[in-house]
Amino acid sequence: MTDYEFIRTEQVGRVRRIILNRPQQRNPLSRRVTEEVDAAFIEAGEDDGVGVVVLMGAGDHFSAGHDLGTPEEKADREARPIEEGLRGRYRRSWDMNVEVNLRWRNLPKPTIAAVHGYCIFAGWAFASSCDIIFAADNSMFLPANFQYFSVPWDLSHRKAKEILFESRFVGAQEAHDLGFVNRVVPLADLDAEVMEYASRVAENDPFQLRMIKIAINQAQDMQGFTPHIHASFAHHMLSQTGEADPGFALSKPIESGQRRRPMVQRAMENFEREKQRRGG
Repeated sequence: MTDYEFIRTEQVGRVRRIILNRPQQRNPLSRRVTEEVDAAFIEAGEDDGVGVVVLMGAGDHFSAGHDLGTPEEKADREARPIEEGLRGRYRRSWDMNVEVNLRWRNLPKPTIAAVHGYCIFAGWAFASSCDIIFAADNSMFLPANFQYFSVPWDLSHRKAKEILFESRFVGAQEAHDLGFVNRVVPLADLDAEVMEYASRVAENDPFQLRMIKIAINQAQDMQGFTPHIHASFAHHMLSQTGEADPGFALSKPIESGQRRRPMVQRAMENFEREKQRRGG
């Protein structure tokens, strides 16, 4: 297996574990991280000794989403600047936030996301690209109109509108009730539950698993999944070219000690309101 800088990979039987490994920053997803995850998925897909791939995060959270300005991300932007203007934004945004997710979705092996803690924006897209999602009971999901806009497929169309219109977190149990998450388990049991299931799946015939996955993905594509991802990316790019509240700009670096974004804080407040409304 390849050694990486920002992720770890482990082989347990026929299960390959890909671990986001920037726990001090809640596993933000930079260009370097995404490239390493992509390489690890491709490597696992080509390895006959791998039957199932599990994506997970080190530390207290799965992922806090896009990397908005850690020192590593700033250094990479300086070392590999993108072309200025719409052309550069389009290419980087497509390459790092759509093309890779579609590739992971179509990996010729079953994939499982093991989520705990925050799973925000790009973190949601990473998890959504996997075939199965196990969530610890402390998981907090936050969708948005991001580049890989799978949300209407992950939830019902009306529920997607409800949650996105007000912008709020979705807890693990609600995510399960809406069909986004397959299983909710206690945090302490997450790793064991995921590995027990993954190991069982990995015992099956790899060719049959591949055919099952292709058939189900094709059923979704015949309903319009991939064309919708392509089309909604254009709407995302349009939303980034017009006037916007500067406080919500994705390109705005964050300073140490500041909130990640006002949107996240507002989403948490809306989650608490919804929980009170439900009597939770």
